[in-house]
Amino acid sequence: MRYFYYVHTGHRIGLDRFHRAVAIVNELQKEIDITLLCSDFRIAAEAKEFGIKRAVGVDVVRNIPQIAEHGDRMIFDSSEANPTLLKDMIQFFPSFIRISDDPKDTKHDKELLISPYLEGEGICNATVINERYFESHPKTIPLALFFGDDDYEKDLEKNQAIFKPLNAELLMGFYHFLGYENALKESFSAIHETEEYDDIIRKSELLISSSPQAVLQNLAGGGKPVYLQRPDYVRDFIPLFEKLSIPIVEGYDREQLMQGVKTAQSNNYHKIEKGNTKVIEFIRKTFNL
Repeated sequence: MRYFYYVHTGHRIGLDRFHRAVAIVNELQKEIDITLLCSDFRIAAEAKEFGIKRAVGVDVVRNIPQIAEHGDRMIFDSSEANPTLLKDMIQFFPSFIRISDDPKDTKHDKELLISPYLEGEGICNATVINERYFESHPKTIPLALFFGDDDYEKDLEKNQAIFKPLNAELLMGFYHFLGYENALKESFSAIHETEEYDDIIRKSELLISSSPQAVLQNLAGGGKPVYLQRPDYVRDFIPLFEKLSIPIVEGYDREQLMQGVKTAQSNNYHKIEKGNTKVIEFIRKTFNL
């Protein structure tokens, strides 16, 4: 019997689910041999830099049974699966845990679910954030923008003018095109490479980001995040961010952006709870560890 964690990543969806996977897998691999399956071969090759002992790229989610065997255990963090594929997965893996961000989702028969919204039998109601982001760090960056790890359509370049008056520092994304920073350097006071992700998220006093995970990480460490809802991103995190009193900016509207930053500067954010321990215990119980 083997353990697998499948995570959906890629140049059009970013690494939000990957960062969540890192938080969970780094804890689980202390006691079990678990393989991280990534839908993108590039991040699978880089996974060791995030502390992951074993990662494998999977070109198509339906090919997972070619790697795993019936009787193995699976944690599945993706919205790719249609009802038929999901049913097949649940039947293939006797212990199948799915992670969902959809507030309208429902738990399927014979699966277990991790969700920030849903509650009930077989459901772990929690938000996964790596424990290290709750540690206090000096906020040496007044204002930063992390547009997200992906920008295939170069929307940041098209809309960079709305950010220029903020004099913000920019954190580049993992999937940004080579040399992309050259088209952006006139609109930001400093540009940081993707390898500086942890430092920028932790040290930013005010962070504007389209990455839900970065927003949560910054909030956990005492920052003041503003969520930029990109038109090409799902809206699943809006209810959670409203509950946490995180300012939300819709699209690339300069007036909304300025108001969001102004609100954040004096905003009374709600404290976010540490959910990792709860999630790990839920997984341990499910897998009989």
